Amino acid sequence: MIPFFKTIIVNVVKNRRKNKTGAKPLESFDKSVTNLEVEVTHELSDLFYLLLGVLSASFGLRGFLMPSAFIDGGVTGVSLMINELTGIGLSFLLVCFNLPFIILAYFSIGKRFAIKSVMGIVLLSIAVAFIPFPQITDDKILIAAFGGLFLGLGIGLAIRGGAIIDGTEVLAIFISRKTSLTVGNVIMIFNVIIFMTAAYFLSTEVALYAILTYFAASKTVDFVIDGIEEFMGITIISENSEEIRLAIIEKMGRGCTIFKAENGFSKNGETRRPVDVVYTVITRLEMSKLKTEVDKIDTQAFMIMTSVKDAKGGMIKKKPIKKFDK
Repeated sequence: MIPFFKTIIVNVVKNRRKNKTGAKPLESFDKSVTNLEVEVTHELSDLFYLLLGVLSASFGLRGFLMPSAFIDGGVTGVSLMINELTGIGLSFLLVCFNLPFIILAYFSIGKRFAIKSVMGIVLLSIAVAFIPFPQITDDKILIAAFGGLFLGLGIGLAIRGGAIIDGTEVLAIFISRKTSLTVGNVIMIFNVIIFMTAAYFLSTEVALYAILTYFAASKTVDFVIDGIEEFMGITIISENSEEIRLAIIEKMGRGCTIFKAENGFSKNGETRRPVDVVYTVITRLEMSKLKTEVDKIDTQAFMIMTSVKDAKGGMIKKKPIKKFDK
């Protein structure tokens, strides 16, 4: 961390300790400084993501969608449609329509999330109102595709920063908790209503382009949130777990974890045999190689493959393959 910020953090921790009774050991002070450093670093990182998200979303709106009277799904789509029908400023509509969802987020998700979201929506409204982005193209396909791309990029970056600039997800999470509907179902129903309304009040053509914009935006959001690499969590149950562990480490350069378990396929009264379960996280592109290495060792190995949205730490980044002493 920059020495200037380091000095500020140390002084903040000292002031906090002065206001508390009882002396604390030096280790506690050092840990407090480290914890505050982590908090500040994460907050700055979140702010950076949020600012990038606001700039990207405002560029998608001002540079593509608004000049051609195109709309999107979600709360942003509702705001664009009302703006087109009534002429009320989009910045004002974005704040008004998102405000109820921010209040909902405050009670259902948390205060910190709600405050960041308010900041993001206000910044987006200011950017849409005052940053003079030029119109990029008149081609309707390009407007729908790239307008959705930049808008989705902005929404995804904001979520990475721990906030939202479109309240649809908050509504979907809240309804899914109260009903049997999933988050995806709620969002789909909400957007179908928006597109049908757009077809009635604007035109069928605008509604069809709005669907294209929505798909471009939603896929970009997924891409930004899930990351470039798609990870797979692999659980392997085999009598030859030690050989499989060594193959993962030595031949693939990946890490793994061993779980102690028991073989559950046994009749009443029979003793359950202990078994080691191997768990590793790899990219989808490495799945074929892992299957090959496991089949070399045990063709009857039981493998469970699940998608992992994101992963951090450990040996997620592939390490150079080294020769280990056996």
